[in-house]
Amino acid sequence: MTNEIRASHILVKTKEQADKLLEEIKAGKPFAQAAQEVSLCPSGQNGGDLGYFGRGMMVKPFEDAAFALTKTGEISAPVETQFGWHLIQLTGKDE
Repeated sequence: MTNEIRASHILVKTKEQADKLLEEIKAGKPFAQAAQEVSLCPSGQNGGDLGYFGRGMMVKPFEDAAFALTKTGEISAPVETQFGWHLIQLTGKDE
């Protein structure tokens, strides 16, 4: 079981924004560039990088989605939390 993962995320206000962004990223837009352009989280300035984190450090829906990702580079479907809608990209694992 993975103890910690490294992830980046993009935070937007609506599911529609998140869906549109996901399509742009799937079409080739770099995740970090999208984060810098539109993320409402201060981490957006760093391409959305949140660094490494373990279980219990993020809100539950975010944590569940992030830890469900299995391959580096994989991006989640839009995830809703009290902060808004997130796209999460797995960028590393500490096995």
